[in-house]
Amino acid sequence: MSTCSVSKGCFVFKPSAKRRRVSEKKDRGLGESIGDSEDIELRFVTCQSLWAQVKAKTEQIQEDLNKQLFDNLVNFLKLSHSEFQEKTAERTCRMKSREIPTAALILGVNVTDHDLTFRSLSEVLQNNISPYVALLEAKDCPGIKNLIQKLMGQLMNCYVDVEDEDYVQVSQKRIRCSMNSIITWYESVTKKTESTALSEKGTSSSRHWQSPPVVVIFKDMESFTTKVLQDFIVISSQHIHELPLVLIFGIATSPMIIHSLLPHSVSSLLCIELFQSLSCKEHLSTVIDQVLLPTDFPFKLGEKVLQVLINVFLYHDFSVQNFIKGFQLCLVEHFYSQPLSVLCCQKEDTKKRVNSLTHEQCENVRRLPSFRSYVESQASEKQVALLTEDNILKGIIQKLLEDLNVYHQNYLPVLRCLHVFTSSLPKYPLGKQIRELHCACLENKVWETKEYESSLQLARMLNKSDLVTMLQQCVEIFVSSSGKEFDKTVEKLKEFLTQFQKLEVEEAFQERDVSVSPQKELQKKTDLYHLQKTLLELKDSRRSKKLTKFEMLRFEVVDYIDSLVRNYLIPAHHKTLHEIVYFNRASVLREHLNAAPRTALHTALNNPYSYLKNQALKSEGGSISNKAPDICIVYKLHLECGRLINLVDWLEAFSTVVMSVEGQNADAASSDQVDDTIHARFIRAVSELELLGFIKSSKQKTDHVARLTWGGC
Repeated sequence: MSTCSVSKGCFVFKPSAKRRRVSEKKDRGLGESIGDSEDIELRFVTCQSLWAQVKAKTEQIQEDLNKQLFDNLVNFLKLSHSEFQEKTAERTCRMKSREIPTAALILGVNVTDHDLTFRSLSEVLQNNISPYVALLEAKDCPGIKNLIQKLMGQLMNCYVDVEDEDYVQVSQKRIRCSMNSIITWYESVTKKTESTALSEKGTSSSRHWQSPPVVVIFKDMESFTTKVLQDFIVISSQHIHELPLVLIFGIATSPMIIHSLLPHSVSSLLCIELFQSLSCKEHLSTVIDQVLLPTDFPFKLGEKVLQVLINVFLYHDFSVQNFIKGFQLCLVEHFYSQPLSVLCCQKEDTKKRVNSLTHEQCENVRRLPSFRSYVESQASEKQVALLTEDNILKGIIQKLLEDLNVYHQNYLPVLRCLHVFTSSLPKYPLGKQIRELHCACLENKVWETKEYESSLQLARMLNKSDLVTMLQQCVEIFVSSSGKEFDKTVEKLKEFLTQFQKLEVEEAFQERDVSVSPQKELQKKTDLYHLQKTLLELKDSRRSKKLTKFEMLRFEVVDYIDSLVRNYLIPAHHKTLHEIVYFNRASVLREHLNAAPRTALHTALNNPYSYLKNQALKSEGGSISNKAPDICIVYKLHLECGRLINLVDWLEAFSTVVMSVEGQNADAASSDQVDDTIHARFIRAVSELELLGFIKSSKQKTDHVARLTWGGC
């Protein structure tokens, strides 16, 4: 492929598509091959479409859950603003005491979700309350000057010079950072707004837009320095008559943190009202219930994968946004590593894509473990046809995918119905949340577990009112489900409700018919003979107790629900072709989400080839590669030392390795004269090791350092 040219240049020769596919398969391995190039674009488009659907749905859920909170905040700010507009002589107690209206927003410990909440809150306030909203973070406000500077920069939309804390640049002017400057700017802006409104309408506009409040949001109130908050609150309270200021404190822990950070003399300047956001656990349950479980979304998570995401949520950050990002990672990994994910699409596109399957894709279907089991259960003639004829295989694939879709449609209503019965039982044997029940049903046949048996025993002891309420909820669930699969189920449940109503009528009549004289009954019971006879009858009734009509009907209801569970809540991995729509590679997800920094550092420093993929870095056994980076050479040498490392010996060993690389005489390394460049490289590598936490300076000996790790890490 030589190229002749008068001038020097760079020419690209693209390899053939066949070679490129072979090399890609070699790099990724058999289990991770990305499939044929002709369906890669289709898989990518499908993945993007599904993620756009998930993103839109989760954003809508977030907006709906925050709506009540934001509405309450808007109402609070409107009331505070109306007091600021009061210009009469009679002022309220709040204005006399110079109290600043303050909203304490309790958001919970899921700090990573707060960014999205505050961005949405800022948009809502700017659209409904005031265009002057500033969002401050503790990292940008180490001092009161920095805070005022950031506040002016966001309110005036001006340039902020970090190095110069005393001024901000507005157009061509430099304005001093002070509260008086903010007040002057606010008065000029409101006058312009009022004059514009008068010129346009001829009359004064509404009070709200003439003098809108200035809203300052402290995103992470706990992280702010106490003195900074105190100074800002004291200064603001002195100018509250001139500047309609409203504060919003973002709190992750408890509202008591306000009184912990601020003394009484400062906190008394605030008129605080508490606002509580929705629990992050309820938010997660809503996301799972409306995004992961519905049948209109074809991509599903396996039990282990879902459990990994839930465990990260419960034991690490309580972040719903991180849960959604983990779900996105599963979606991308599934479409990247599974060639048959092209069939993980909407129901209306399935038939077209099945008919366009290539022979290689058909072979991939035949390799699926669930399809192998299906083939083995068929007759010998049909087995041969499925393994040899692609047209017959495509018809079976179409039918199996339709069966899988019907399974999902029937699975969700029965799961919700079972959750209605088990979510209110004592000690929650199958969990309180529907996600716990869903994981249990995905893992095994739930009716074979001890928790399920315990739930049935408790359900057989439910009282009449609870049982009737649960049946009514189940009827609503099955009626709202699509399809006619559960028409007979709805009729059966309504029949149970009718029988319970008849029992109530019969009991009412029996109570009216009881007309025995109380005095005669008392005489009979006070007789010793009758008392002994009654005791014997009670003992006999306990030994052979007959079930009442209500108890028999209750047993019948529980048995019917049990039959629904056994018919429809079969684990997904028992269904054929479940690998196409279910992502089950929990190990891959753990590698991405559960980081092991110490293991990664040791691997990178001990075997740099695993990351750099340079053939020259390959080394056999415990030998040190001559072309390894300096920090890798220093690291491998320090593994051979004890608790204290002599820097001189360490430098000589490093020089020996480096000089052997450069082809110099190794004996020169042991001499007293070491090259300055090698010395500098050694000092830099040792400093990097100290930064990573592998060594530290020792007070025992000045020319030694101490190891902070042991063994081979």
